[in-house]
Amino acid sequence: MSTPLTGIRACVFDAYGTLFDVAAAAAACGDVLGARAAPLAALWRDKQLQYSWLRGLAGTYVDFWQVTQDSLDFTLETMGIAPADLRGRLLGLYRTLAAFPEVPGVLRTLRAAGLRTAILSNGSPAMLASAVDGNGLGALFDAVISVDEVGAFKPHPSVYQRALDRLDVPADAVSFQSSNAWDAHAASAFGMRVVWCNRYGQRRERLPGAPDREIRTLAELPALLAP
Repeated sequence: MSTPLTGIRACVFDAYGTLFDVAAAAAACGDVLGARAAPLAALWRDKQLQYSWLRGLAGTYVDFWQVTQDSLDFTLETMGIAPADLRGRLLGLYRTLAAFPEVPGVLRTLRAAGLRTAILSNGSPAMLASAVDGNGLGALFDAVISVDEVGAFKPHPSVYQRALDRLDVPADAVSFQSSNAWDAHAASAFGMRVVWCNRYGQRRERLPGAPDREIRTLAELPALLAP
């Protein structure tokens, strides 16, 4: 069993892929997509991240909802999928992605232990509000922080700094949880303590920083954060 992290006062979570299942929208359209649901979800997610990084480098920031639409349009065209109502259906489902099953219980446990909880996400405020409220999680977060507040996408350091400013805690008192390896490394390089929720069996990145702990599901998190 991994040694617990000490001195943690706040738990900050990435949203998409960490708290909310990014494959759920395509899976819910299995009646139309069939075996193409999983490849569509994977390509949509890949392009969504690529567009956020490329826009960051180019200095052409738009909110994540626009990025999400643009990446879906690319995906549908690339895969030759064109049912008239599918685009709107997928986008509607993305706004209310289901949380992973363990999420509500984990958040309640952390808060009962006296830890503050927050989301730090590329998602726009409206996207995050829809996902949080749709899963009945609103009362379980002290803050829901969008990169819109700084006008830059992860992994820009200003994003991680925004979480510290909003929660008024130092970096080494934060446990940051992400399923995205690149995000985990960036938060670590910034100075946060990091628990990489490696839901998808990814390999470790060759990037600055390194996760302090690695888990496969957030259900393992409370045991690592004993006050």
